[in-house]
Amino acid sequence: MKLHNSYTNKTEEFKPIEENKVKMYVCGPTVYDNAHLGHARCYITWDVLYRYLKFKGYDVTYCRNVTDVDDKILKKAEKEGKTPEEVSKYWYKKFSESMNALNTLKPDIEPFATKTLGEMISIIKDLINKGYAYEAGGDVYFRVKKFPAYGYLSKQPIDQLESGARIEVGELKEDPLDFALWKKDEKFGYNSPWGVGRPGWHIECSAMSRKYLGKTIDIHAGGADLIFPHHENEIAQSECANGCRFVNYWLHNGFVTINKEKMSKSLGNFLTIDDLLKNYDSNTIRFFILTNHYRMPVEFSDEALQAAANGVKRMLNAKKTLLNTEIDLTELDEYKEFTEAMDDDLNTSKALAVLFDLTNKANKDVPYAYTLLHKLAETLGFKFEKAGLSEDELRLKLEEINKELGETYASMDEIISARKTARENKDWDRADKIRIALDKSGIVLKDSKEGTVWELK
Repeated sequence: MKLHNSYTNKTEEFKPIEENKVKMYVCGPTVYDNAHLGHARCYITWDVLYRYLKFKGYDVTYCRNVTDVDDKILKKAEKEGKTPEEVSKYWYKKFSESMNALNTLKPDIEPFATKTLGEMISIIKDLINKGYAYEAGGDVYFRVKKFPAYGYLSKQPIDQLESGARIEVGELKEDPLDFALWKKDEKFGYNSPWGVGRPGWHIECSAMSRKYLGKTIDIHAGGADLIFPHHENEIAQSECANGCRFVNYWLHNGFVTINKEKMSKSLGNFLTIDDLLKNYDSNTIRFFILTNHYRMPVEFSDEALQAAANGVKRMLNAKKTLLNTEIDLTELDEYKEFTEAMDDDLNTSKALAVLFDLTNKANKDVPYAYTLLHKLAETLGFKFEKAGLSEDELRLKLEEINKELGETYASMDEIISARKTARENKDWDRADKIRIALDKSGIVLKDSKEGTVWELK
């Protein structure tokens, strides 16, 4: 299996630190607002990596943090007259609901920054003792020039970084490049050896990664927007504190763009996951994202989502062919083609092409196609169960249909039976009227030798 390592800018053979075990860390959300399409792109991408590593037989420990102490959270709390805890708790719940709706697996470990303060303070103390950090007026800063490899991940020479660096009003930095490990904050802060304050954003991930995965980990992933300064700073403080390599493979997913511009809150062009799910299901969103290579930008458009919806529909409606139990699925050409695509730096677009090949074969009654399609599609995180309705939703649907027909049916079975009777009596007008009423309510009937069933569109 090969992965593109952002640190070396090369596609490299993946070799875990411990045989058959993978320690994987992904930068999680800052919980202060709705999750958006950019989050969907990031967390679906790494959900697929997590699923595929497990598919390959690795024992994976997936850690994704929650940033619940941050300037954005504090501003939101002040604006709404709430405590930071109330804000972060509410938006973490919303984030979790969005991730669940997208069918992303829950990480094995999901630590909160506010629960890891002791570990952050310990690392900062070590950095001060080793001369890599210093306290200034209640703040603590990291000495960037003490770490010669600074800028290697982002491929930015130190002199280039220096030209754009500034010291803000109130900061007591020795050097404009130095970044905060701890910030003085007497209003919302926590006790520390340097007074009441709160951690800098970068130290949070270094502390949580070390606590739950160890000093050196296999994979650290996140969006390309985190390469600088977040991941660059993580490397500097972790390697200086721990005295060893921090991460073996750095992986980054590309941006989501709208009209060729990166999607962001500041530009006001972001789409929330909740809004997307009103028009497209989770399979469609996942398909749209996986059609593109994870390192490339994704251009959002309704046309692209509609094309994805059609692709998903075709795949999920594949004919359920009976499996020949003597067949070893792992020896099939399609299985090998799928793993070859995914082993090539998660080439999901090629993997999807294999799924469509299996869809075509299932529809031609090839005796292994549907079983293998189902197995491989679930590895990419697609859900195969048909959408259902709650009792209340079904009652409302029946009311809509009855109103359209001007009749009263107590169940879908009664409606199906009435259509069957009309067809048997060659009353095609009545049969069509029932079908059209169902169609208007978002329900389709599927006829087969075993009988007629209804499904949501």
